[in-house]
Amino acid sequence: MSDRKALLREAAGEDCILEQESMKKHTTFHIGGPADYFAAPTTEEGVQRLVKLCREMEYPFYVIGNGSNLLVSDEGYRGLVLQLYKNLSEIKVVSQNTDQGGLIWAQSGAMLSVIAKRALEAGLTGLEFAAGIPGTLGGAVVMNAGAYGGEMKDVLVSATVLNRTGEILEVPVSELELGYRRSAVLANEWIVLGAKLALADGDKETIRGRMEELKRQRIEKQPLDLPSAGSTFKRPEGFFAGKLIMGAGLRGYTVGGAQVSEKHCGFVVNRGGATAADVRKLIADVSARVYENSGVTLEPEIRMLGVFL
Repeated sequence: MSDRKALLREAAGEDCILEQESMKKHTTFHIGGPADYFAAPTTEEGVQRLVKLCREMEYPFYVIGNGSNLLVSDEGYRGLVLQLYKNLSEIKVVSQNTDQGGLIWAQSGAMLSVIAKRALEAGLTGLEFAAGIPGTLGGAVVMNAGAYGGEMKDVLVSATVLNRTGEILEVPVSELELGYRRSAVLANEWIVLGAKLALADGDKETIRGRMEELKRQRIEKQPLDLPSAGSTFKRPEGFFAGKLIMGAGLRGYTVGGAQVSEKHCGFVVNRGGATAADVRKLIADVSARVYENSGVTLEPEIRMLGVFL
């Protein structure tokens, strides 16, 4: 057993450290080579210990939720992947006042859709937009996730983060600098461990109706039947990526097993057997063609992990 492996196992405690774990199992794209090491800590302290060790060893690590906005290279990742999904997914309705709304606290690995369901059950409104977002709370805070006119900064009170010096801090939303797909979390390399959300009192049937309406819209407009990483490109100011891609004649454009969705051109889907190299080339081809056609530069929204040749 290597010293590194022994140290990682010691830091993980009762949590399991896996070796050469295929990242296909841990991304919604179902694409990606093996991570040298993979851990899913069951406590915040476990995250703290593993991150501290990696920094002391100067060993690369990367934190993921459920991998819904991630493309991992075919060669995988030479480091430790820390998954905060599933094991760190507790949700609590901290306070509930029928006149002033309520407060929900959740760990970073909780799915947004599950938190939205809990809000519905408590008669709390404000999180309907998130009911169909296929990501975790942690990732949603990092990227200020949003849809259908709502975004995380509208409901966030604070986030609990692990900073670069290993301290666990509660950061108020005013200091998170949330904008379109950006935050102080990214800039400061913080790791989100949890967050508090403030929601208003609402009518359960009205909340349920809005969630069902948004679900219908997603089913009608998005390629939910095929693996993807959600919207592939950021929204260029003043434009919509999907319309620009369609205008460039790229609906259904295919590289290997990767394809520009015929249902929504803003999505790249895995038609079966797509490699990360296929997706990366398709993204490059689409960006080049759109720029030639419209003069607009598209930037990928999905995050890329590993080495891409």
